[in-house]
This record gives sequence, structure tokens and C-alpha cells, in this order.
Amino acid sequence: MGCTIWSSGVEGNCGKRMSSKENITHHKDGYKIAGGRVGILLVHSLGGSPDEMRYLAQAFGREGYTVNCPFIPGLTAGTDISGISTWEDWYAGLLDTFNEMHKTCDKVYVGGLSAGAVLALRLAADHPDRVEGIMLFAPTLWPNGWAIPWYFNLFKLVRERFTARLFHFRQRAPYGIKDERIRKFIFERFADANRPIEDLFGRGGGLVHQFRRLVTEVKTQLGTVKLPALIMHPRFDDQSDLSNAFKLQRELAGPVETVVLEDCYHMITLDRQRHVVVERATQFVDRLVAATARPMQGGMMAKQVVNSAAAAE
Repeated sequence: MGCTIWSSGVEGNCGKRMSSKENITHHKDGYKIAGGRVGILLVHSLGGSPDEMRYLAQAFGREGYTVNCPFIPGLTAGTDISGISTWEDWYAGLLDTFNEMHKTCDKVYVGGLSAGAVLALRLAADHPDRVEGIMLFAPTLWPNGWAIPWYFNLFKLVRERFTARLFHFRQRAPYGIKDERIRKFIFERFADANRPIEDLFGRGGGLVHQFRRLVTEVKTQLGTVKLPALIMHPRFDDQSDLSNAFKLQRELAGPVETVVLEDCYHMITLDRQRHVVVERATQFVDRLVAATARPMQGGMMAKQVVNSAAAAE
């Protein structure tokens, strides 16, 4: 699950300090679908997994796109045991996948869920000539949805990384999912008899601290992002208030298409309106691909006319 509900609870991270190589497990493979020369790179949420993007990825795959939902060391659940990764580590992992996709794809569109949307924005800001468009699914600049306790904001006072790692934030219902059937399915899939569900999908303070640092950096770049953007956000998001989407809509410098979802919570790629997410996201990319193809086709037709005229002479 993604950057979900935050609750009180502080735990000390005691024990022997280990190196990054010992604590960060690198997953070599994410979720990939082979396709054509246009690629779709999808980034999961904070402490989540590529499974969050699978339904959307399959839809793009059926459209003939090459799709990659990578495991990202440090960002993906279970890849940073002690919370020692940084947002720069996450970004480096994403950039590696992005560069790899460009070896086989002429164009790459990037989308992200929650914190993954912020990483997508960073990539778009740094590589405007190599990213064709961005899709932001329930983008989160700070967890401030209706189910998040007011005292979570006190964590903003924590400035030092070591202190941040002493915290652990537990989840609370509804865990980002409005549909009870889907929520039950996910719980059964990730059930652990030794840990309560609130802890199983919790987030370490170190992870949250690095996410805050990432957002601080990306906010300074929003006005430089001129690429077409699609924002999809729930009106009643339990984790990330709709104001997050509106801020991005105001500050991004390119054309922005905003869709407000009425019947789901934060995890929109999994919840009951996931079919709407799929429909609008695939339409968004299809339109952009078609728009970039038309000038090329027009140029080819003009060249054919000139060649035909020259042959007639």
C-alpha cells in the first residue's frame, strides 16, 4: 500500500547500525510489459509496490505501449529495512529505469501515485526534452486528508534525520481504499499473523522525513514544468486533501487537465473508480501521441508531393 494514513506511535530504532548495502535490498525486476516504441513509466507510492499500478499498467499494455513499473530501492516496501535511504537514492533508481526505457522507446510518458507523482514531477523538471507528458494520481505534497490526525503536522518540527528515524507512523482505517471488498482482498493478501494491520502498512519516520525533503526540492521546480499534465484526485481523499491537486494545477507551467473523482479514496489505481483512472489516463496519452504524430505525417505528405512534382517535370 502507499503513503496511507498516519497515526500516533513512536518506536525507537535500536540495535547495530548497518551499512546501506546491508539494509537496502535491491529488487532487480519490477512489473514490465513489452510493447511498441512509446513507453509508459509508472511510479508507485511511498513504501508501496508496483502492484499498485498493475491494473493501469495492463490497460496501457493492451493499447500496445511498453510499460515499466519498477521496484525502486528505498521507496519500495521492504527495500529499506532501517530507513537509511534518501530521496536522492529513490530518484537515482527511477532515473536508471527511465534511461533503460529510452534504449528501446522513442517517447516516454511518466506517471506516479501519491509520492510517486512527486518523483515523476522531479523527472519531468530535470528532463523536459525526454519526458513527453506526466500523469499525477492523487499527488501528495503533504499528507493532510480527513483521516490524518492533526498532530501529524508536529512531525514538521523534526529537522534532523536521526531523530526522524525514532518515529513510526501506523495506518488507520480506511487505509486509502473506500471499497470494502477491495480493502479486504488486500488485507488477506498481505496478512501477517505476527503484526497488526496498522503496523504492517505503517511508515518509518526516516521515510517520511526524506519524502518531505523531496517535496521541498520539487516545489521550487514546479514553475519550470511546461509539459502536458493530467491530475486525477479524489474529492474525499482520506490521506491527501484535494488542495494538493489544486496547488499543482496553479503552479505547473504547462497545460493541465484535472479530473476530480467522487467515489474513491486515496489509492485511486486500486479503488472502485480505477476504471475511470484507466480510461482518462489512456485517453490522455493517446491524444498526445496522436498530436505528435500528425506534424510528422504532414511533413511526409508534403515531401511526397514535392517528389511527385519533381518526377513529373
